[in-house]
Amino acid sequence: MNKIRRHGRIAATLAALTLSTAGLTALAPPAAHAAGGPVAGDTVAKLPISSYSAMVVDSVHERVYITDDRRERVANQVHVYNFEGQKVGSLPTGTAPSGMALSTDSGTLYVAQSSGILAFDTVTQERTGFAFTTADVGCPRDVAFVGGKEWHTETPTYSGCDTYRTWLHGTNGTQSVNTGWNAAGRLRLASGPEAPDRLVMAQARSTGEPNPFLATFDASGETLVRGPERRFADSEGQGALDMKDVAQSADGRRIAVADAAYGAGTRLLDAADLSDAPTAYQPLPEGAKASAVAFSGDGKYIARGAAATGSTADLLVQPADPADGTAPLEFAFEGALDGDRIALRGLGWSKDGARLFAVTASTSGNEYWLHIIQPPAAQYDSRFTGTLSTTPGKPVVGEPLGIRGRLELDGPAPAEPVRVTAVRHDANGDRKLAPVEVDADGSFTVLDVPSLVGDATYSVSFTGDITHRPAEDIALSVAVAKAPTAITLTAPAEATKSAGLTITGTLTGQGRSLPAGITLSVQRTDRKGTGTLTSAAVAPDGTFTVNDLPRAAGQVTYEVGYSGDDLHSASTASATVRVRN
Repeated sequence: MNKIRRHGRIAATLAALTLSTAGLTALAPPAAHAAGGPVAGDTVAKLPISSYSAMVVDSVHERVYITDDRRERVANQVHVYNFEGQKVGSLPTGTAPSGMALSTDSGTLYVAQSSGILAFDTVTQERTGFAFTTADVGCPRDVAFVGGKEWHTETPTYSGCDTYRTWLHGTNGTQSVNTGWNAAGRLRLASGPEAPDRLVMAQARSTGEPNPFLATFDASGETLVRGPERRFADSEGQGALDMKDVAQSADGRRIAVADAAYGAGTRLLDAADLSDAPTAYQPLPEGAKASAVAFSGDGKYIARGAAATGSTADLLVQPADPADGTAPLEFAFEGALDGDRIALRGLGWSKDGARLFAVTASTSGNEYWLHIIQPPAAQYDSRFTGTLSTTPGKPVVGEPLGIRGRLELDGPAPAEPVRVTAVRHDANGDRKLAPVEVDADGSFTVLDVPSLVGDATYSVSFTGDITHRPAEDIALSVAVAKAPTAITLTAPAEATKSAGLTITGTLTGQGRSLPAGITLSVQRTDRKGTGTLTSAAVAPDGTFTVNDLPRAAGQVTYEVGYSGDDLHSASTASATVRVRN
């Protein structure tokens, strides 16, 4: 049985909550929704498969096709789901299906199996054709539809699929035709209606080739014409491309590559020459390895999938333009009801960008889920009102400080508390502070402990939430003072010249601990004048003792002083003793 579950939990890690314009949003319980728009939700279908090869989204007929690529035995169907996550049928295949491709008009679905390429009518779901391949092989095939034709790979072996030589084929009627293009190991194909005549082909890193390639082909004519090619060598000349997925932007001008060998995880290339785009995407979270990438059909967003552990994000959704500073929405998949990571090539969008389809896999790789994420329809403005203030009013180094402000949100109230973030800038550079939740009335207090005496500037940001756009940053400059100190003295009311006297005391300081080895100055003032006595050493617990033999009778005043240090201000205290002969 296919299990359908509509819920608000995606183990959503809202380390960053936002998209800058209407679009996909993080889904945390309860499901959030925008006024006048659809409810934001995550529909999850448990897939009846134990392995996964490909997903195709047909927006015209609102169907999602998923293959179960089980090499060890016959798997005789492609699973068909509607946009609500319900299984509505299957397409029979003779042997295990692997790659799939949809024609530009969405009228035909091409499915690769070991002995050939099947064609299915996407309206009737009936098989309409079959192209025989040159060999019946055990290795999975990639399939693409470009230039009005179907193209596929062929690795003529039953073992060593990742290292054996792979060929690129087209079809002529019911027969497969070798194009002559080939390379060692697994070849990945990518195509799409955004560039109907462009075929993208990449060599997988698992081939063992020292420097795998990415290339494009023009399929508008009778024969394939190769366009730009690029190899991604590292500083030592070794291959630095571990391509897991490829996507083309809606306007066809950019190519995104999910590259597990690349530090940032997602390469953004200029399709004209495969050079790096002027602005790159920010890196995936630390520990996440790229596994999938997809642009929304409306051109607004990009989804970046990864394999990560624990609460580290497996899915980032953000504006397609990397120059947009909006923080990405992050999702972490954890547990038996959601999957643990985004499967290889496991992302796809509906044409209108209203739904993101994501296939997740278990850690063991033998269970799979289909997530259908539906965003709200609108986003609203936000702004900081008034000015920032601090509590206490005079910040001191080493002491807790609250930066207080107010955030105003238009539109509906958020389902989850929103958060603001802050950065402190001082002579030591920038330091990010922990995000804090905004109260229902819009007020917030960001907490910090200044570590440096002098000028500091606090910049507070709201990067947006499910239904709200980011606010313009607000800043406050403060002067951080030294932490105060205090001296307390305990002295006798009277003493005699012959017996002398003892004064005890304690030195305390706010902020960070006082340094070790402090000595305090001691001055005595009597009728003969003022003189300096032996300094008093301060013990680790802050206590000290002053011993003296007075030189004159009468009122004698003792003043004890601390000169301060880099983080603490100076302080003094005095005590008066009546001295008798």
